[in-house]
Amino acid sequence: MKKGQLLYEGKAKKIFASEIPGQVIVEYKDSLTAFNSQKKGSFPEKGRINREITTLLFQKLERAGIATHWLKDIGTNDMLVRSVKIIPFEVVVRNRVAGSLAAKLKIEEGKVLTHPVVEFYYKDDALGDPFVSKEQIVALQMEKLNTLQILEARALQINSILLGLFFQVGLDLVDFKVEFGRDRENEILLADEITPDCCRLWDLQTAEKMDKDRFRRDLGKVAESYQEVLRRLQSIDQGAKL
Repeated sequence: MKKGQLLYEGKAKKIFASEIPGQVIVEYKDSLTAFNSQKKGSFPEKGRINREITTLLFQKLERAGIATHWLKDIGTNDMLVRSVKIIPFEVVVRNRVAGSLAAKLKIEEGKVLTHPVVEFYYKDDALGDPFVSKEQIVALQMEKLNTLQILEARALQINSILLGLFFQVGLDLVDFKVEFGRDRENEILLADEITPDCCRLWDLQTAEKMDKDRFRRDLGKVAESYQEVLRRLQSIDQGAKL
């Protein structure tokens, strides 16, 4: 399938028009960014690895009843997806204290939360994707409350599924970010990606970080960690075939 016009280029992906109305092609890039693109890097085959991780997880979520925009993989770094209008809020689910929450409250990373916490962040690079409460979003008429409730409930469903999935492969899902969009029928779909770029994954035995924090914090072995996450996830299906 040929790529058409470049519609959008972000930090980690490009989106192209396709030959099919209502569908677009997403190309995963090899680039790495952190701190709102203040830190930049890359490694070979990152795009392929993240595309494969996203495909694997989206397929498993689809089988569990979570509607996604994924349709099929194309080539090495690309996937065909339903075209959606992204709802401009990143939805973050936290199972442990880490990252910005730990820094903000001066709490040591790793503390288990009594229940998963869902947060909303307004998608605006110029503003640094600031945290916003549901009440603020509704009061500012940025989105309706019932939509936010749907996003929150769906994010918690995704969390429940992913917690079990990652546990099977010896990984602790500390927190993650997802995005949703509306298709042409106004259905809300899980979109964007689920990769080590937007998840914190710690090894259950050693607590070693297996995600983009290795890049953020100059821990080294970034490519190896991403590849290991993919290898472990692929082992689930391989084991089922034995």
